[in-house]
Amino acid sequence: MVTLQVLLKGICPSYPLPGGGRKEDDFCMKALEHIDLPVREDLDLQGKLNCDYSCIRRTSFFLFVVGELFLLSSMIFLLPVVCGCPERCRCHSPSNSVDCSQQGLAEIPSDLPPQTQTLHLQDNQIHQLPTSAFKSVPQLTTLNLYNNSLSNLTPGVFHGLQHLRVLNLTQNSLHSLESRLFHSLPQLRELDLSSNNISHLPASLGEPWENLTVLAIQQNRLRQLDRALLESMPRMKHLFLKDNLWKCNCHLLSLKLWLETFVYKGGITDSIICVSPDTWKGKDLLEIPHELYHPCPFPSLHLQSSQVPQLGAAHRAVPRLSDSHSRGERDHRECEVKPKPRPANLRHAVATIVITGVVCGIVCLMMLAAAIYGCTYAAITAQYHGGRLAQTNEPTKTEGKELFDSSLA
Repeated sequence: MVTLQVLLKGICPSYPLPGGGRKEDDFCMKALEHIDLPVREDLDLQGKLNCDYSCIRRTSFFLFVVGELFLLSSMIFLLPVVCGCPERCRCHSPSNSVDCSQQGLAEIPSDLPPQTQTLHLQDNQIHQLPTSAFKSVPQLTTLNLYNNSLSNLTPGVFHGLQHLRVLNLTQNSLHSLESRLFHSLPQLRELDLSSNNISHLPASLGEPWENLTVLAIQQNRLRQLDRALLESMPRMKHLFLKDNLWKCNCHLLSLKLWLETFVYKGGITDSIICVSPDTWKGKDLLEIPHELYHPCPFPSLHLQSSQVPQLGAAHRAVPRLSDSHSRGERDHRECEVKPKPRPANLRHAVATIVITGVVCGIVCLMMLAAAIYGCTYAAITAQYHGGRLAQTNEPTKTEGKELFDSSLA
């Protein structure tokens, strides 16, 4: 009986010795020491295993190269699937940013990497955003939608973006904003809505924005802005409001007072140039004294009478309706806001006061000079007439004394 150890002994490599002869590999021989299986002598196992170590080494190297090539090709094939970078976008893995700008996209790519933190979608042709449009990128912190064709935003479009800090919606076609639009953005710090067609902003855009520091709404069509909206942003540092259709009436007085406090506390804002009314057209809102504003009148209540279904009652109700209608018109005329006189310009008023004071001073000086002249003239005249009277009385006294002396004689 021949053991498997004896049969496999021939496959171990051998090395030539300096003095002659060959030495078999120690590692291979130690491995064969653990093999002690009996084998039938009639099996030609030795011939079947007649392959030297170099053959095994070449075969192993070939299998290793094939395996590495297969692994490399698999990685190359699966890399786009794992990273999820859209075909028309550029992904930067170290910063977790995806740039899909200027690609003519009409919708948001669906295969964005889930670890994306910065997404650039500016200069495209996106017209509409569906609800939860960015649910595949929950780690998003910066979203740039500059220069698209967005005209309306559904309330849940930003749902799931709990970490979003910067949102740029500049140069779109937005007309208004829903009050719940930014409800799911508690970490928002910078919001840019400039260069749109927004004509109205609600008094509240969700919960108070504790972290918002920059708000830009310039170059829109705003006429008024509710003070309550700004008061919900206690950490506001930069506010940009210029180039709107501001109507500087009594309804904008509260905004003016809030802006004065905002600037006093170190806030930065640009100029609010009034477009109407004509009295303040072209003037800066902050330069108009609030004393020149009149308080807004309370809205009048108009009660409407309901129609009576009965015909007879309707006939009797006709004069009452007419009386109530005429009385309502009279009350409406009484409560109607009367045109206010155009307030005077402060500079003109100050100039008028100064000129009036100067004129009055000149007149007073002239009167004083006339009084001094009159008194002086009167004194000189009196002195002159007194001298002449004394000269006239002296010869009269001399003649009288001579007559008295002659009479005595």
